[in-house]
Amino acid sequence: MWNKDKMGAVLLAAGYSSRMVKCKSLLPLGGLRVIERGINTFRQAGIVDITVVVGHRADELIPILDELKVSYVFNEKYSEGMFSSIVKGVQSLPAETKAFFLLPSDMPLIKSHTVRLLGRAFNKVKADIIYPVFQKYRGHPPLIGANYFPEILLGNTSGGLRQILERREGNAYEVEVFDEGILLDIDTHEDYQKIMTGYYRRDIPTQAECEAILKKMNVSEAIVNHGRMVAEIARNLALRLNEIGLNIDVHAVTAAGKLHDLAKGKPNHAQIGGRILKKYGYYKVAQIVAAHTDMELNEKALPDEAAVVYLADKLVKGGGIVSIDERFSASMDEYAASAEAVAVIRERRLRAEKIEQTVEQLLGISLVMAARDLC
Repeated sequence: MWNKDKMGAVLLAAGYSSRMVKCKSLLPLGGLRVIERGINTFRQAGIVDITVVVGHRADELIPILDELKVSYVFNEKYSEGMFSSIVKGVQSLPAETKAFFLLPSDMPLIKSHTVRLLGRAFNKVKADIIYPVFQKYRGHPPLIGANYFPEILLGNTSGGLRQILERREGNAYEVEVFDEGILLDIDTHEDYQKIMTGYYRRDIPTQAECEAILKKMNVSEAIVNHGRMVAEIARNLALRLNEIGLNIDVHAVTAAGKLHDLAKGKPNHAQIGGRILKKYGYYKVAQIVAAHTDMELNEKALPDEAAVVYLADKLVKGGGIVSIDERFSASMDEYAASAEAVAVIRERRLRAEKIEQTVEQLLGISLVMAARDLC
């Protein structure tokens, strides 16, 4: 739990959107508008005091904000730039506010978990501003403490908020997050298309996010390389299965393949890995990772994402492609003295063989030979 009391959020939606024909805040995204996604992020994190600063095209935004029951303030100086909107937003904060999140409204992919992490850090460390950081880059939303408010409210710096924050860099604190969304905004139509793609894959970590997670978890190079090979086999199996009419999520199996052993070395590492990914909002991949050692098998069902990753993992040992027999024979020999362990290994082998048989029948190929060709 974290203390959300006296924390607010200011969303900036007053600008011209000069490089877009349409107002960026009003662009559709997953059945809602971009501005709604940002508002929902803070609400999901438990932030109640949310204010949107409007200006250009305010007449279009205000009815939506009224419908959402979100406070707003009009910046009559919006033509002077973003800092004027920040000043207006800070002016609107309740007197007892001890910190606020600052977010341009065209950044809708930020995860609510990121907001919670920043809030926890502010309550824990002695810092006046908390920055989210992804792969060494600071992003949004920073959490700005009340010590900055007087200088912001003066509103007389030519360098804007950046200059104010740079003068107090010694009071800053960075929080590493697995959230590429803190860096992604909508400046162009190409950016918007990327945001759209990211939204529909929001429960699947991007390649950059996968790399950040593996680095943060101190996963060894050997396990990272194993994961890459599993991911490549899973990806190509998914593509081939999709060619004959299945609907395997290629991006999900690729990410799950890379991350399936992120907690390797810990007891029940599959479940632990799944819980870690679920905590960071990657629910779909979390389910696949949690099932990669033991999974329920419906023999009448066609292979799904979990089955593809499960099988791909069993076709890789060390740095090479192996048969199911080779994969499990060594384990049987290693744990021969434990009847309980042998029973578990036999069950996993049987499950892998059944999935392999189904896939081979569907594709009409030898899976081991195909895996070697795919890599």
